[in-house]
Amino acid sequence: MTIRVLLADDQALLRSAFRVLVDSEPDMEVVGEASDGAEAVRLVKEQRADVVLMDIRMPGTDGLAATRTICADPDLAHVRVVILTTFEIDDYVVQALRAGACGFLGKGSEPEDLLDAVRIAARGDALLSPAATKSLIARFLAQSTPADDDRDPARPDRLDTLTVRERQVLVQVAGGHSNDEIAERLRVSPLTVKTHVNRAMAKLGARDRAQLVVIAYESGLVKPGR
Repeated sequence: MTIRVLLADDQALLRSAFRVLVDSEPDMEVVGEASDGAEAVRLVKEQRADVVLMDIRMPGTDGLAATRTICADPDLAHVRVVILTTFEIDDYVVQALRAGACGFLGKGSEPEDLLDAVRIAARGDALLSPAATKSLIARFLAQSTPADDDRDPARPDRLDTLTVRERQVLVQVAGGHSNDEIAERLRVSPLTVKTHVNRAMAKLGARDRAQLVVIAYESGLVKPGR
């Protein structure tokens, strides 16, 4: 299956470079380019994109607003948004992860890293390294104030619906570990881990593993630096 990629960045030169890189791979193709968030939302629907490489800072409708719109649309539940940013430690990135982005990548990353990011996102995994995640959480989550509602990821009582094993798995997910790694650590099968992850996502209203990571830290289940 060919991965359909949408590029959203206000810099035409950068989009051109990304297009050449992505189109050089046999398993992916660029299906559209957007110079702002509003255009990105329109094109992702028209072109049936699988993965959006989204610049976080664009004039007009920025990448954060576009990410929120895409991830809140049930008809676009299959779409994965990867945030592209010059500043990897950025409160906008945290907000984008809360909104449903599956991860982030610095614009200065190696070409191979960007291609890997597209593939990781397309198969539904979180694009979050343990080190980067801990840096984000440690610097910004204590300063930010999410909306005070029943789905606020910072509410510790949201975790009351989880079983003991689901909490254990959530801690491991927050550490950036894969299902296979978690299975080895907890001495269960990868399929069992996948089941616990899916149940935790359903109970917590998380769109993907990236949102589970944010919830784990914001609820206090995992502490920065742990």
